[in-house]
Amino acid sequence: MEKVLNILHEHRDRTGAKLGMWLFIFSEILFFGGLFLIYAVFRFKYTEGFHNASKELNVIIGTLNTIILLTSSLTVALSIKAIEIGKRKDSLLFLFSTIFLGFFFLINKYFEWSYKISHGIYPGSKSLLTLSSGEIAFYNLYYIMTGLHALHVFIGIIIFAFMFYLYSKEPRKKINLWGKSLKLLKGKEILGNKISGDVEEIKIEIRYFPDEDKVSMIDNTKLFNAGLYWHLVDIIWIFLFPLFYLIS
Repeated sequence: MEKVLNILHEHRDRTGAKLGMWLFIFSEILFFGGLFLIYAVFRFKYTEGFHNASKELNVIIGTLNTIILLTSSLTVALSIKAIEIGKRKDSLLFLFSTIFLGFFFLINKYFEWSYKISHGIYPGSKSLLTLSSGEIAFYNLYYIMTGLHALHVFIGIIIFAFMFYLYSKEPRKKINLWGKSLKLLKGKEILGNKISGDVEEIKIEIRYFPDEDKVSMIDNTKLFNAGLYWHLVDIIWIFLFPLFYLIS
């Protein structure tokens, strides 16, 4: 009797996964696009108030965060490229750098917000209500939009932490024996599976990774999608930075 065993076969719809990610990014663009439209309306209405409020923001911290996110986009792109060419350790190093830079961004944002809050400048505060309508609108939008962006950065860090765990696991050793006949006795164990019955002739198809440091090219889909998400986060900040920090 001849059997064909396709061991360790996994179905992956890479095109569908990437298309789903692009659709998600499009929905995020629509969401933030609505916020940018609201910003444009209020800025047109309260031009002077927006300029005055913008002077109170720390341009140095804003610039530093811009550099941090741009650098993190580079490191995540290098991580994806390293996976594509099978350099798992290099990919993990760049991925760790991206996670570190994401935390660095959030730490800077925490100190920036803490400074403002310590001076009573936050939505609904008595100090904020003493300011002009334009300045109130500016700070409300500042906290809402940069807060939502910081939330997206935090989610991105969680995703990359999961990717780091996923790719840090040792890839399984596999051999390609397709088309070769093997004689198996009753109770013979193959990769943890018991083959029962009389002596049989089977064919086995197993993919092969020649090096433990190599990663299959099909495994980069999750990291590729995570990278798309992170690039979106960076692009949003590129718009937020001049709209809030540089208009003065």
